[in-house]
Amino acid sequence: MKTFLNILYWFLIAVALIQFIPVDRTNKPVDPKVDFVKVFKTPQHITSVLRKACYDCHSNETVYPDYAYVAPISWSIKNHINEGREHLNFSEWGTYNKELKKGMLENSAADLKQNRMPLAGYVAQHPEARLTDAEKKRLVNYFEEILKSGNY
Repeated sequence: MKTFLNILYWFLIAVALIQFIPVDRTNKPVDPKVDFVKVFKTPQHITSVLRKACYDCHSNETVYPDYAYVAPISWSIKNHINEGREHLNFSEWGTYNKELKKGMLENSAADLKQNRMPLAGYVAQHPEARLTDAEKKRLVNYFEEILKSGNY
């Protein structure tokens, strides 16, 4: 029993100490001239779906939940956000070259069709991000329309 209490004591000390390791949760300012929804003058019904299911990980408008301030959970969340922004950042859409934009639109449509996005772990913590089949179809159609136009 003494060994267990000793382990528990040191574990709690370690958990307390790691809270002092900083995680940068600062969002870069959003330039409306390069933001996806502004560039395409995206209709409100599409914008609302993008914001509820995509923008937390794929934009510079992340809203961090309370649990994102507790290490080591905060490290994992920040890592997921960084990875999401690397694959697609709607806030920086206008800075990408045409080939990259095309690939991002194709990948986004494919991910939605194959239920890879939004991530199940994200939806579990944010039930409002769960997309209906109709919402997925709306997004896929919107991305495919942009692709067909060639004006991305």
